[in-house]
Amino acid sequence: MPRLTRAESQARTRTKLLEVASTLFLRDGYLATSLEKVADAAGYTRGAVYSNFRNKDELCMAVLDEIRARRVEDILAILRADTLDERVRLFEAWAERVVGDPGWTRLELEFGVQATTDEKLRAELATRIVALTELIAQGVRSFEDTDGIKLSMPADQIGVAMLSLGVGLGVFRAVEPKLPIGALVNTLRVLVGIPVVPR
Repeated sequence: MPRLTRAESQARTRTKLLEVASTLFLRDGYLATSLEKVADAAGYTRGAVYSNFRNKDELCMAVLDEIRARRVEDILAILRADTLDERVRLFEAWAERVVGDPGWTRLELEFGVQATTDEKLRAELATRIVALTELIAQGVRSFEDTDGIKLSMPADQIGVAMLSLGVGLGVFRAVEPKLPIGALVNTLRVLVGIPVVPR
């Protein structure tokens, strides 16, 4: 087997650190997970962590970026469904599965609080939040473009409303998983002007 180049070796180390950090952050939370714990669990020195990430905040941001990227891929796949009914049905199934995931919800909350203590970190997180609202807005605009739906309010406001409701419901479902996801899905139906499904 050929020997790895320095760049390949560093990329492999970074990938391993992200995998281990993701497991620890999601299991134990942001506050309880130290860089030392990540390094030990990954089988590296603390120096190896610092050669890839400036600090715990940067490592956690990278973990959350990967989680959110997977969620975005899910949503983009849902938006490719052929009909509006199918897209809403797939969104409901996805939301039932992920909104309120205890580890992800806690990590987002803890990191959000941490970000408010550092202006640079807050700005980086704010950029990501705005990008998520814009993605949602693009999705609901597709309802207008492909299905002839008339939105009940501007798409950018729907993006903010849906993300806010999703995060809030996620926090509550992390505490009480039986809260109905229909509240989120029917809000989407109202905002894009399609009939609500009573449950």
